[in-house]
Amino acid sequence: MTSPTRDALPVPAWTPSTGKPPLSARMMRATWRDLPARRHRIAWEPGLTVPAADGSPLITDHYFPRDTGAFPTLLVRSPYGRGVPWSPQYGMLFAEQGFHVILQSCRGTGGSGGTFDLWRNEAADGLATVNWLREQPWFNGALGTVGPSYLGYVQWALALDPPPELKAMVVQVGLHDPYALFHTDGALHLENALAVGAGMTYQHRGMLPFIKATLRLKRHLKDIVAARPLRGAYTDALGQEVPWLDDVMTHPDADDPYWHGASVGEAAERPGIPTALVTGWHDALVDQTFAQYARLRAAGGESALLVGPWTHTSALQQGWPDVFAESLAWLRAHLCDDPSELRPTPVRLHTGGADAAWQDLDAWPLTPATTTWYPTADGHLTQQPPTDNAPLTSIRYDPADPTPSLGGPLLSLTAGSRDNRTLESRDDVVTFTGPVLTEPVTVLGAVSARVGASTDTGFADVFARLCDVDTAGHSTNVCDGLAQLRTSAEEPAHVTVPMSVTAYRFAAGHRIRWQISAGAHPRYAQNPGTGEPRVEAREFVPVRLTLHADSALTLPVCEEGQPAEG
Repeated sequence: MTSPTRDALPVPAWTPSTGKPPLSARMMRATWRDLPARRHRIAWEPGLTVPAADGSPLITDHYFPRDTGAFPTLLVRSPYGRGVPWSPQYGMLFAEQGFHVILQSCRGTGGSGGTFDLWRNEAADGLATVNWLREQPWFNGALGTVGPSYLGYVQWALALDPPPELKAMVVQVGLHDPYALFHTDGALHLENALAVGAGMTYQHRGMLPFIKATLRLKRHLKDIVAARPLRGAYTDALGQEVPWLDDVMTHPDADDPYWHGASVGEAAERPGIPTALVTGWHDALVDQTFAQYARLRAAGGESALLVGPWTHTSALQQGWPDVFAESLAWLRAHLCDDPSELRPTPVRLHTGGADAAWQDLDAWPLTPATTTWYPTADGHLTQQPPTDNAPLTSIRYDPADPTPSLGGPLLSLTAGSRDNRTLESRDDVVTFTGPVLTEPVTVLGAVSARVGASTDTGFADVFARLCDVDTAGHSTNVCDGLAQLRTSAEEPAHVTVPMSVTAYRFAAGHRIRWQISAGAHPRYAQNPGTGEPRVEAREFVPVRLTLHADSALTLPVCEEGQPAEG
């Protein structure tokens, strides 16, 4: 993309505002500790109008240092409003460090004109905002972007056709593929979809309406997820119909034309924009972040990856001192020519479990050795391959009493590691547990399972989870995944279940456990067992899932004291 030079543009006079950020933002800012020292006093210009691609007004707030000099600009586009926490967390903090910050409400949100339509307008509206920036007298031609979640998506959308001013991006717990946010292998991420619906519908209206909507959704959740059909059941809880939410819930096929153009992942294949990525091991978007990093590295672009012991929300709360420091260092290096705070290696990740610690790596993905564990009929894991594919055990999934979800990569506060003992005591959950470890085992990379199973209906889900069993018997989830299984005439079929990526150290004295069930509800919408679409089905039938001996759990394992090669 080309643009006129700054010298060629007529630049209007600018009288800096002396207005202070809103009181609520200043009060939240005062509560944060362990952050870099403030460098500048700041001011605030609220309610600026930026014309979108079609002329719709995009309401924008401008935060900036109250000092003379040329400062780079950060563009933060959000569908979640411009108030708390975005005002202090992005507007104030980054302006204090020497940046102009443009905090803008996406169309149809926060007072901006037009209608919000998930993903379809972000690229054009982002470019229109850059056109507006070029006309501002304080814009020095150096532009960066920063932000989490959907604020990461709008960054990738802008990078599809990047303006020449765009010099750096920081995508924090962010997505590039809306389909993968809402579905896995055709299975709807029901709980996350409802959370996104509440957030997109209410957060831009202010914190109080958002809190009320969240509490209302929590009260109605049991009725919503049990509704037959599921489609439209959220209306009472959200207080209105949400057309885009109906659309994403009723299009489970990734190849459906509805999703064409939704993914902006190809932007990561263009190496021109230095990009830093942040995620957590229990972030709902962790797999998307690793996919982004793989594309950036394959394209030869300058990139960095930070992976902490966080969920989607805790990365911006408990993890914020680390996330902010890393983000600030990246932006200063590429917008201010100050690389002094950059870490020496491109990858920093937190290894959980025993002796949890941060480690810096020169590359990712790694190439550790893989260890394969096989289930046995007596509930153990062995490294001895089976001699046949005989049935091992069966579980019965009852839609009237669905196997509940527990922890894992959710958008809600229930995400993360949990004690799975109560879940594992259910008749519809089966576990296979390895021997007591005589020395620590470090799993570092992508975990997967190959499940051989038969069903009595032809349709089932397979949920697979890796757990750490300590000396007291506590079973803690490490990572997991789900895939759909289709069988014929009760003959066994095979399905690979990607179980995400992890860095986890099993202590000596602990045991490795493989947990299997036929669902995790309401994290995933129930499989009707009939082949009917999950959101439209009215009839749900029990399913008997029989596991066979030729199933296997594959772990990427690093030997103690031997770092894996990149």
